[in-house]
Amino acid sequence: MENPENVLRPLLVVGGSVLLTLVIGWATDLLLRKADGRHPETPLWGLLRRARIPYQLVLCAALLRGTYVEAQVFPEHRTGVGRTLTLVLIGSAAWLVIRIAAAVVETSYSRYAHAHAQRDPARVRRVRTQVSLIMRVVSAVVGVVAVSSMLLTFPAMRTAGTSLLASAGVLGIVAGIAAQSTLGNLFAGLQIAFGDMVRIGDTVVVNGEWGTVEEITLTFLTVRTWDERRITMPVSYFTSQPFENWSRGTPQMTGVVYWHLDHTAPLDAMRERLRDILRGCPAWDGRAYNLTVTDTTPNTMQVRALVTAKDADDIWTVRVEVREQMIRWLADEHPYALPRVNTADADRRPGVPPSRRSPDGEARRFPHRSGKVL
Repeated sequence: MENPENVLRPLLVVGGSVLLTLVIGWATDLLLRKADGRHPETPLWGLLRRARIPYQLVLCAALLRGTYVEAQVFPEHRTGVGRTLTLVLIGSAAWLVIRIAAAVVETSYSRYAHAHAQRDPARVRRVRTQVSLIMRVVSAVVGVVAVSSMLLTFPAMRTAGTSLLASAGVLGIVAGIAAQSTLGNLFAGLQIAFGDMVRIGDTVVVNGEWGTVEEITLTFLTVRTWDERRITMPVSYFTSQPFENWSRGTPQMTGVVYWHLDHTAPLDAMRERLRDILRGCPAWDGRAYNLTVTDTTPNTMQVRALVTAKDADDIWTVRVEVREQMIRWLADEHPYALPRVNTADADRRPGVPPSRRSPDGEARRFPHRSGKVL
């Protein structure tokens, strides 16, 4: 008959470890909730609560790892149990470190953004880009260290460590050649983050597409276009190809609106109407406006209006508002100014008498400009 102590001891150790883990986790979470309620100005304590699951895993794995030998939990599989608990402990510890680092970094960014959002929004976007890439680098480094530590728990891997270290140079060269594109994107991502070339929230034009930078990682960048499409591009594109960044420096912009009108269009009245339209448009920043003739053709002339706004979104609004209201005003008040097909008789040359009726009763007409007689 099996000794009851051999059954109760493992149950007590495992159950006690789990119970103690739950109690400590509940007490820690309670303290974090109280700290979050007392300090609403910082999100640190609320963000740290997201780490309660890896925190409890670390506690439970550490307690079981330290007591499973004395508790004689599966004594015939002692090595396997110990190695499994070690792997769980390493993985949960890495998870906990990433969660804590994310909470600290996010808290620092939130305070910085709250203090500088009104004075320097461009710098806030720059810091946000750097913070997101730093967190990805930290996560990658912690993950690599955790996986390496897990592999070193196996004796075969420790034995092969010397030979692996000796061949690290050759393997590094081979890996560098094989992953040249990936490494190029990785370094390009770091260059973008700390070189302030492009930031999350910037308005850019790439390959003829206008959009807003939505996400930046170490290898790719996502641009959300005006029609809500997502364009994913390697970050190396932004370090090797020219692109437009409308948010670089000051976000203020100047936009143009073109009309093709008849030569008799009332330009002075159009300038007054442009001024009235802009005064009634909230998106216009009041800096400047202008209306001039920039080109002519035999049938029309090109009229250009210059307008200003505080950013790319507002300049689009101003342009469409000016274009629509000006066309509507011309159609209602000055329809003769709109383009039309000219079918009138040609003007008489000096010294040529006006048309008169012929003896047979038909009116004589002068040739049309095209050379045809009407």
